[in-house]
Amino acid sequence: MSRDDRKRAIGMVVSVAADRFVIEMHAGTDNFTVVGFDDVHYVARLGSFLMIPVQTEYVVVEVVGLREKDIGSVGRGAGDFDKVASAKYLDVVPVGMLPQDRAAKFRFGVSIFPSLYADALYALDAELDRVFETDKPSEPASGANGSPPVPEGATRLRALSIGRSVVFDGYDVKVRIDDFFGGHTAVLGNTGSGKSCTVASVLQSLFDKTDEFHARGATFVVFDVNGEYADALIPLAKESGISVAHVVLDGTASEGKFRLPHWFLEQSEWELLLQASERTQIPVLRTALGLTGLFRENTPDALAIKEHFIATCVIECFRGADGDSPVAKFQRVVSLLQKYPTQDLNTRLLQKYGANYQYGNFAGGNLAPFLDEVRAKLREGVELPSYIRTPFTFDDLEECLDFAILYEEAHGNRQIRDYCSQMLTRFKVLRDRAEYAFMRHDIDPGEVAPSMDAFLEQLLGLERNGNDWQKSHQIIIVDMNAVEDEVVQLVSSVLARMIFRQLRQADPRNRFPVHLLLEEAHRYISETPTKYAIDASKIYDRIAKEGRKYGLFLLVASQRPSELSKTVLSQCSNFVIHRIQNPDDLSQIRQMTPFISDAVLKRLPSLPKQHALVFGTSVNLPTTFKVREAKPLPRSDDAKIRALWFHEEGRAASIRITS
Repeated sequence: MSRDDRKRAIGMVVSVAADRFVIEMHAGTDNFTVVGFDDVHYVARLGSFLMIPVQTEYVVVEVVGLREKDIGSVGRGAGDFDKVASAKYLDVVPVGMLPQDRAAKFRFGVSIFPSLYADALYALDAELDRVFETDKPSEPASGANGSPPVPEGATRLRALSIGRSVVFDGYDVKVRIDDFFGGHTAVLGNTGSGKSCTVASVLQSLFDKTDEFHARGATFVVFDVNGEYADALIPLAKESGISVAHVVLDGTASEGKFRLPHWFLEQSEWELLLQASERTQIPVLRTALGLTGLFRENTPDALAIKEHFIATCVIECFRGADGDSPVAKFQRVVSLLQKYPTQDLNTRLLQKYGANYQYGNFAGGNLAPFLDEVRAKLREGVELPSYIRTPFTFDDLEECLDFAILYEEAHGNRQIRDYCSQMLTRFKVLRDRAEYAFMRHDIDPGEVAPSMDAFLEQLLGLERNGNDWQKSHQIIIVDMNAVEDEVVQLVSSVLARMIFRQLRQADPRNRFPVHLLLEEAHRYISETPTKYAIDASKIYDRIAKEGRKYGLFLLVASQRPSELSKTVLSQCSNFVIHRIQNPDDLSQIRQMTPFISDAVLKRLPSLPKQHALVFGTSVNLPTTFKVREAKPLPRSDDAKIRALWFHEEGRAASIRITS
């Protein structure tokens, strides 16, 4: 053992077992405090680490208990207990091995156990950095394709400081960048315990890097259901190239508000949104969605399918099985030929045979020859088109639903209209509800419809630069504070699915990491199915299981881990746990973290505000820390009850009532 090691010995091992050691501290220690050659060390704090030299390595042990025993108490009365003469003991558990060679790495598990009376040493900051593998917080960066960086000497972060240790005075707790952001992370804790401040603080710490390079390639899409993060994150935009986009979803179609064109929805999402039943309604809905794009194609095959479909529906309209009046049937035929005309099937054909628009019939008994010419367009074995998500209006879809029902009736399903009545009612409700105005996108004549590519560019903070794309925003905040959970589930599900699909199709893949920050995640990633049509937990379960290989990661913040999807939680690699007191939530954390000792978990109910326990792949050992203060704070501060209650008469109330 080196001379410096002898200087920091605080006691010796007096008991060795496979899972626990006992250390008797040297005489003269006061309140378990040691004055070392470098500083004052409080070695007996629960959760602190000690080093026990064994050959060329240190056994790293964690303090889990402390006690004292009076060695001179023989013959003394209970009231004569001598604190100065008492021996002090530390109960410790082994956690790993740290080679004395500074180039070697810490490893979990103990391969060599200390002998009796081996010295126990307090840990130095440099040793803690080696244990946590954060001894080099930054490293030299390289330019594009391995070229020298510009400017010369630019660096990139290897480890990120997230707060100060509550066990080791003045020691910065750091997480390894690749491990923390290269997997899913959960930030959990009771309301008011500091979750939002922790998330904001971590992002501020990441983007506050003062020298080049800055984290320009990062992409954080924030689903802000409480409207908290704009205040804390927008100030990050600065001359260094960090930019923050903030869009507000309030359910309206107002200028500058978040819009989600309805044709961006996939077929399965329409099925869920309209709660279409599998056996009868889904086939009709699929046909209708396919028809929305059919009549925009001009290929010969598309023309043949168009004419076959139009002819089938026209014949069915005049068959009269649906109980409508002759005029209503005739108007349906007129609408069909006006909306989807071809060279041979159009309103001129009606005029050719003397159609009477007022009475819904043909002059001179010309109905039969008219239908004969229409039947000539029927084809055998025609497959209707699939939904290709080209722009269409809600009115288009309503007409296509009607025509799809006609098509089914023409093939003998005479009761299909009754079977689809509930789905049609739900569609009309969706069309008319004010809170879904953000989705309904009517396309005016001559208007260029929003494209999915442009929408994804904005969502991912990209802008075109010739044939390439460059980052325009590193943080994209989707503020959903003004809408209800039903809309939150729909929007979060669709956006997550669109991003996931884009990253799955990227070539090369896993080169554009995206992090979805899910605030109050229990509201839309629930373990139990929700009452709403769209269940967002399904897409997030898949992202949790498969997202890592494509570069899509979740940063989940919630106050109710017991209500969160167990699949999502089970795939999280890192956890930042604030105060949790609910027994169900504590039980859930115990189940998902079997490698954490009960002694560590027992601290959770008593953690002060702005304190947390971090563990996972980004830190080698569980550590309690005080979170780095967020400046500015997110808009989640507590109500100042005294100041708001006790004031002079006549002061205006600090609220405005809006409709």
